[in-house]
Amino acid sequence: MRNSALIVIDIQNEYFEDGGMELVDPLKAGMNARRVIDQFRREKLPVVHIQHISSDPKAMPFFIDGTRAAEIHESVSPMPNELVIRKHFPNSFRETELLDYLRSNKVEKLVVVGMMTHMCIDATVRAAVDLGFSCTVIADACATRDLEINGSVVAALDVQHAFLAALAFFYAQVQDTETYLARY
Repeated sequence: MRNSALIVIDIQNEYFEDGGMELVDPLKAGMNARRVIDQFRREKLPVVHIQHISSDPKAMPFFIDGTRAAEIHESVSPMPNELVIRKHFPNSFRETELLDYLRSNKVEKLVVVGMMTHMCIDATVRAAVDLGFSCTVIADACATRDLEINGSVVAALDVQHAFLAALAFFYAQVQDTETYLARY
């Protein structure tokens, strides 16, 4: 785990029950993410929380700054010493201090958990690998939702499997929480 950091992406109230964009099983993903967070804290390794904030609330009426919906969910509440990075794009590196932070802390390996698998997890992992990091995605600590295309619904489980399979093909090791934590 040396030279590793945990990136906790967008586990925010907006994605949970009563949020504006509820995902499938967000609480399960949040609780699994918490288990990984706890391991990183025990190892005294960096935990970085990413918080999506809408840059244009009229165009995207979700994650509005200052609302409860935009707050990080209680299942993964940051500790005072943990960095919280606010972003406005799916890629957590774009126009944020994430890359500078990771490089200044000599991080080479990223473990990624969060929401949504098909957007911010995918975009961030691909960017991270392009920037020279190796990545592990904890599959059951990520969540997504049903998507629609041309009048057909693609079930969240299928979306999850397709995006994780694509990442596993080249960009990341994909493991479940139990498998990942069994190493310790």
